[in-house]
Amino acid sequence: MTGSKTAVPAIKTTHLTYTFPETNKVGLYDINITLPRSSRLLLVGPNGAGKSTLLKILAGQKLIKQGSIELNGGNPFAFDYAEKQRCGTITYLGTEWANNGITQRDIPVTVLIDSVGGNVYPERRDMLVNLLDLDISWRMNSCSDGERRRVQLCMGLLKPWDLLLLDEVTVDLDVLVRFRLLGFLKKECEERGCSVVYATHIFDGLGDWPSQIAHLSGGCIVEQYAIDDIKYVDGSEGGVVKKENSIEVQKAHSLYPLALNWMADDLKLRGERTEDKTRPKFEELSKKTTEMYYDDKARITDYFKTTRTTK
Repeated sequence: MTGSKTAVPAIKTTHLTYTFPETNKVGLYDINITLPRSSRLLLVGPNGAGKSTLLKILAGQKLIKQGSIELNGGNPFAFDYAEKQRCGTITYLGTEWANNGITQRDIPVTVLIDSVGGNVYPERRDMLVNLLDLDISWRMNSCSDGERRRVQLCMGLLKPWDLLLLDEVTVDLDVLVRFRLLGFLKKECEERGCSVVYATHIFDGLGDWPSQIAHLSGGCIVEQYAIDDIKYVDGSEGGVVKKENSIEVQKAHSLYPLALNWMADDLKLRGERTEDKTRPKFEELSKKTTEMYYDDKARITDYFKTTRTTK
């Protein structure tokens, strides 16, 4: 992936290779990516292709011994604090969160959101609560998998990021919430100059969402295209024609628009949760519940204020 919207790319990997220390199996081999800022990179590949490994390396969860990485011009593995700061705010959201025992206990949603600075970003918090269709009176032990995933996304997206890494976190969402989420992420990239790398097996509604797309297989990047190099054409469903510097994808029949329309109609009938005047506001519920779980709420607030970004 080449090209640049700014002099410093969001991601630059050079001959990145990763070997699992437990098995000596190569997980990634010779990965070279140059991703401009404001980009939305879609990772495509089968299970075991290396998508999650790549995201975890970018998130700093796995160390590399071969090759190099720069995130927004900084080295995420540097010992120098100022060097790491150049990387900006890196947010990783994976599927592991929903399986954490804490997320399934009898904890109010407001307490979890406050624990990551909900009252430091009140406007962004309220926007995400509405966008993700959260009921702030939910308690985690009574949430469905999809509802629990929405809470994770609200918490993870609360603090503005410079680079967002998503690993299959939309799998539990209904089509309408996923549609609204993808629209929000695209707007964030366009307006704030941040970037997203998104690994998924669900491609409905993604036709014009990414700015780049990469095919991983066997730990290698097999093919990669800018979205402008992908042309959608009429023809028998599922066909692909590769050109010299572009690719033609034949339009596929999909029930996605119908399901999205039905979900939108359902929402119109029910109304947004935030439109219900009988429901308490976030601050009201937070005041009642947080003191039960935190002995010093001010200390939590002060911490997130010190790490707050104005981007």
